[in-house]
Amino acid sequence: MDRVALRGLRARGHHGVFPEEREEGQTFVVDLVLGLDTRPAAADDDLTKTVHYGVVAEEVVAVVEGKPVDLVETLAERIAQVCLKHEVVQEVEVCVHKPEAPITVPFDDVTVTINRSRV
Repeated sequence: MDRVALRGLRARGHHGVFPEEREEGQTFVVDLVLGLDTRPAAADDDLTKTVHYGVVAEEVVAVVEGKPVDLVETLAERIAQVCLKHEVVQEVEVCVHKPEAPITVPFDDVTVTINRSRV
């Protein structure tokens, strides 16, 4: 399986269980690794035979900016499902970063990483 990765997609969302997270929103960062066979696209030098990562990026940002959810896990699942709607994508790893999480101790980042596939 070949890999196409998008790292550091940023969008403002209103996800979280606390009212201030829903009201004020915060920045979420998403890393994706899409698993697909790139050989058909490479053989014909044809974008239509691979995944258009610009389109995927826009779709992922739309999910983050869209309907709020309580859990980062739910957000990651929604992102994975959007990625798997692309016919050539067979599997996806989604890592959602919540660097502004409401934690009372010093920290660098909170992440949730999931792997999903068609099978």
